[in-house]
Amino acid sequence: MYGLIGKMLTEPGQRDVVIDILLRGTEAMPGCRSYIVARDPSNENAIWITEAWDSAEQHRASLALPSVQQAIAQARPHITGFGERFETEPVGGHGI
Repeated sequence: MYGLIGKMLTEPGQRDVVIDILLRGTEAMPGCRSYIVARDPSNENAIWITEAWDSAEQHRASLALPSVQQAIAQARPHITGFGERFETEPVGGHGI
């Protein structure tokens, strides 16, 4: 399995817009066992995304899906950057 935890930074006041876009555009992704979008409680412009996939290849392939491409295009104008990024190897848990 492949895991990814990443921080996304948004323009002031646009975090919920980006969250909405991410949740709508990432519903059907083959191989995705868990996709969690969360607000950072200490930074009003930050979002944390936690993902668990069957494989790194399936994660990479998801970036070419039309729905994901559309979400990226819609969110891009509101994204100011990215923070920490961690790759993990999930071994189990709920929702996996």
